[in-house]
Amino acid sequence: MSKSLIVYGSTTGNTETTAEYVAEAFENKEIEVVLKNVTDVGAADLGGYDIVLFGCSTWGEEEIELQDDFIPLYDSLEDADLKGKKVSVFGCGDSDYTYFCGAVDAIEEKLEKIGAVVIGDSLKIDGDPERDPIMDWGGEIAAKL
Repeated sequence: MSKSLIVYGSTTGNTETTAEYVAEAFENKEIEVVLKNVTDVGAADLGGYDIVLFGCSTWGEEEIELQDDFIPLYDSLEDADLKGKKVSVFGCGDSDYTYFCGAVDAIEEKLEKIGAVVIGDSLKIDGDPERDPIMDWGGEIAAKL
């Protein structure tokens, strides 16, 4: 059985809800899921999984506007043992901002830079998460394991 880690940073609860839907989609594909708030995870905790998914909300006008709790993990990703590991990224944002879901792009770019293998397209949610599209995305990512 494959094992996944889903790490999320959420301010309003939308990204947490999205992470829970992704976890459900993975469990439906019989993939073991460990779901953690980013405040409970450090770079050293990212090893030992077949895939690590990162969920981060974006709210703000800056080019890289990471959710506050996610910043320490983002800053330490170079210390994580993710070279050659499968990863994927999702997040919630507001398309009224110039950099819609900029955190998703920033995390994905950094993961690629350190040698992680990004599978599938990232998921960017405008506003409140809807279960069915998230479940579909999660199923597509799970099928790539």
